[in-house]
Amino acid sequence: MTLQFLSKYLKIAIILMLAFHFLACANDASELKSVLPGKDVKVEIAKDVIILYSDSAKVKVRITSPTLKRYELRGENFDEFPDGLLVEFLDDNKNVKSWLKADYAVRKDKDNKIYVQDNVNLYNKRNDQLLTDELIWDEQNEELYTSKPVKIAQPSIGDTSFGFGFRADQEFTRFEIQRKFSAIKNIEELTKSLDKKTKPK
Repeated sequence: MTLQFLSKYLKIAIILMLAFHFLACANDASELKSVLPGKDVKVEIAKDVIILYSDSAKVKVRITSPTLKRYELRGENFDEFPDGLLVEFLDDNKNVKSWLKADYAVRKDKDNKIYVQDNVNLYNKRNDQLLTDELIWDEQNEELYTSKPVKIAQPSIGDTSFGFGFRADQEFTRFEIQRKFSAIKNIEELTKSLDKKTKPK
């Protein structure tokens, strides 16, 4: 096998790696604004919006936001919530089971996902609370997840957990932390970081 042949396949491998990296970044919550169309695209703006998600004629989710901006590019819709949003997950009797708040969010119609960031808070009726910088809500699978640092306080059992990566059902009744912290120094650093960036309102 010649050096020229190896060089050719090495270039192909590098191009493929860059392509996968670009796609991964575009779907990461840390790149929210990069998924939006450019400024020259037409934008529809609505104020004081309420969005309801229903299943079998029962309202399951209620989203409220001060501002909604809708973009359309090549047939794909993007909804931006530049002033934040509140998501309420409801039971069959329209009682709120859990809440999701964030200072910024983008919804991609194609993915059926909402990417939220900045002061992200997820909490339930037991007062369990998740604090993180970024979170993805998968509407179709009814779950929430992130690969970012997380802090979970559970006052009902007197426990606080820290780690990287989180996955839960949207009612926040079941959850898992993918990689927990054990070193005290790391926990203190993570706590300071999250307390600065994710103060509940």
